[in-house]
Amino acid sequence: MNLFDIIGPIMVGPSSSHTAGAVRIGLIARRLMGEPIHSVTLCLHGSFLATGKGHGTDRALVAGLLGMNPDDIRIPQSFDLAQQSGLDFHFSSVNLKDVHPNTVVLKMAGKSGRNLEIVASSIGGGRIQICQIDGLKVNFSGEMPTLIVHNIDQPGYVTEVTSVLGSKHINIATMQLYRDIRGGHAIMVIECDDEIPPIVIQWLEQMSGVLKVTYLSLNADEKASQ
Repeated sequence: MNLFDIIGPIMVGPSSSHTAGAVRIGLIARRLMGEPIHSVTLCLHGSFLATGKGHGTDRALVAGLLGMNPDDIRIPQSFDLAQQSGLDFHFSSVNLKDVHPNTVVLKMAGKSGRNLEIVASSIGGGRIQICQIDGLKVNFSGEMPTLIVHNIDQPGYVTEVTSVLGSKHINIATMQLYRDIRGGHAIMVIECDDEIPPIVIQWLEQMSGVLKVTYLSLNADEKASQ
């Protein structure tokens, strides 16, 4: 336990879980999208659904999608700011199994036509967990540059991806591997100490057998605004 766990984050709003964590979920979703978001449907689960409106969870999620941090004084005005920016947002409810009570499903469409679906939870003290991306289980916090590679479940992909990261002197902090069935759809989640150059992302996207590449850059907000 550290001091942050005791006093919580610097934030606008009444609840570190329902407000600060919700802002952070929106912000990480925006960074994962990596491009301007055209529209988003936010499906609230559990406590987010039951008490979120009173805590400002809805406005906090939209604020994060606009690039705000938990201490941004504009959070209460996020709906108006979203309309001004052209972000089309809608809320609905969802009943999920085996997830934290403070969970939301974000179904996003980018201006290029790219789609991304994220399941994320606010786990306390302003911290979050990304639980699913495009229907496959993951588990990361969004606090480090994170590479998510969707590929066919066949030998060789892990070696190729880690080799190219090593060639660029990018140190891997953690790595998780998931798949739906043997020989089916697999996913690598790689948290790194350093940002990954765009040329590496482009190379991975063109690699045979790679279905999709999603990259969480901690410097992505400027790109997502363009």
